[in-house]
Amino acid sequence: MRLILMLFFSLFSIVLFSQEVAILKYKGGGDWYSNPTALPNLIKYCNDNIDTNINENIQTVEAGSIDIFQFPFLHMTGHGNVFFSEDDAENLRNYLMSGGFLHIDDNYGMEPYVTKELKKVFPNKSLIEIPKNHKIFSSAFNFPNGLPKIHEHDGKAPKAYGIFQDERLILLFTFESDLGDGWEDSEVHNDPEEVREKALKMGANIIKYAFEH
Repeated sequence: MRLILMLFFSLFSIVLFSQEVAILKYKGGGDWYSNPTALPNLIKYCNDNIDTNINENIQTVEAGSIDIFQFPFLHMTGHGNVFFSEDDAENLRNYLMSGGFLHIDDNYGMEPYVTKELKKVFPNKSLIEIPKNHKIFSSAFNFPNGLPKIHEHDGKAPKAYGIFQDERLILLFTFESDLGDGWEDSEVHNDPEEVREKALKMGANIIKYAFEH
């Protein structure tokens, strides 16, 4: 309990005085490092358009490391397998319960692994679909229809799922949208500019919500 309280006050002070983000490195062999230009481009977009002052030097932290408590926002992506050890799961649970925020963006193929591993983090909580009137869809830019579709894979509608603590969204899982592909350098996927803009605006909403709640 003492350790949890120390971590809480550590993270609380960081959220108050710092704007930092990091990429979450996980075990299991999945490509946690995919979309390397995505988060840097999103952070630059936020700093230029929604008055954030986020450090553009993106760090990488491991799920089981105490270093995650230095960052109020973590981003996780990939295509394949995800594995959290019991220590990873406990560390992530403490991080999220003490004020942190995790965005998991399925780059196509993560969903069955993420769903299973999150049960280790929160055995008594489940991912639930986030309603379209939630603040995350209007914190900076309005998305009245919810999560935008950025890339077609299976032709399914984009879905935003979350885990909540009381009324605070602490974990966002974006599925069948592929926001990160839209954040990447334009030549990587050759997306039309209006598609990239939608992805970046939705990303800015996520960042703004995470820093303000």
